[in-house]
Amino acid sequence: MTIVTSVEQLNALYGEPGEASLIKVTDYLLPEYRTMIEASPFMALATVGPEGLDCSPRGDAGPVVHIEDERTLMLPDWRGNNRIDSLSNIVRDPRVALMFLIPGSNTTMRLNGRAVVCVDEVITQRFTMDGRHPSSVIVISIEEVYSQCARAVLRADLWNPEKFRDSALLPTVGQMLASVRKGFDGATYDREWPGRAVGTMW
Repeated sequence: MTIVTSVEQLNALYGEPGEASLIKVTDYLLPEYRTMIEASPFMALATVGPEGLDCSPRGDAGPVVHIEDERTLMLPDWRGNNRIDSLSNIVRDPRVALMFLIPGSNTTMRLNGRAVVCVDEVITQRFTMDGRHPSSVIVISIEEVYSQCARAVLRADLWNPEKFRDSALLPTVGQMLASVRKGFDGATYDREWPGRAVGTMW
């Protein structure tokens, strides 16, 4: 296997980036960037900590983040599995990377910045779903934000219903858990999951 071991080798292999890929980067939200991010109900949140990297899916019933101003985003931390991998990383290393997906759009948005975990009630009480408030809100300071070209989503044909996989042909979470730990009752887990999800969504 021949591997690349330097940035110089990469530059020689790929050549110069196009003009559009360079001029699109800003350190604040242009009106067009704001429109795109406000249209996104789902994103991936990447963080880094002493144990390594983490990438966590985040979704909401409306925009996945609240835009406080052109340089600040707020991400309510709704209920999950309480592993708090992302939060644990942020309190030790504030660097974050976000990638926003917009259903039906082939353009994604990417954002890099620094974050803090805020527990001020004045902030957490601003976010309400089904009468509940998040335990914390991740406040993100934008360092760079830009659009990502559509090639990846086009190659994946991501939004084409004809390409959707039949979930009945895929392993369930219960089956995967049972594979990891022998004796785990995966069938009961799968049977109870829909009701548990509804009751613990927010």
